[in-house]
Amino acid sequence: QVQLVESGGGLVQAGGSLRLSCAASGRTFSSYAMAWFRQAPGKEREVVAAISRYGGSTDYADSVKGRFTISRDNAKNTLYLQMNSLKPEDTAVYYCAAARSYGLRAEYDYWGQGTQVTVSS
Repeated sequence: QVQLVESGGGLVQAGGSLRLSCAASGRTFSSYAMAWFRQAPGKEREVVAAISRYGGSTDYADSVKGRFTISRDNAKNTLYLQMNSLKPEDTAVYYCAAARSYGLRAEYDYWGQGTQVTVSS
């Protein structure tokens, strides 16, 4: 299995940027497709972006297309989420997750503990 630890969250003004990181340990990182999810207070968790095992394919939720970029560095066992043009509605706890298959609708088996992102208006 794989262990995941997110970092990089914080407070930012609307229109600003943040980069989240997810450090993986345990089984070979490149064995897993990865994704970022988020959960806002009182709302269900939603998938934000997904990336294939070697980064050749990515997909995004409509709400973040053109603003967020998912990437990975398998040599560093790290997943990233670059978030630009942030909006107050992006405020949530962000989680990284690992799966055996790629896609926004894949079944994700391993999860990090989350990192808080707060966007002020």
